[in-house]
Amino acid sequence: MEIKQNFCIMVHPLGTTAKTGQTCPESGVWKVNSIPSTTAPIAKGNTMPPYSGQAVTWILISYA
Repeated sequence: MEIKQNFCIMVHPLGTTAKTGQTCPESGVWKVNSIPSTTAPIAKGNTMPPYSGQAVTWILISYA
């Protein structure tokens, strides 16, 4: 007997934004939406960090 399970994994789309202090909604590479900019790998559930001591908005640019 073979049992198959169907399931759907929901992911946040690329371009999703999160602000410093918020919980990261999706594991992946995030980019700061400011100048100067940087990228960082951030795992789902972690707190979005500040950049250069400032609160910033992060944009999801690729999945982990």
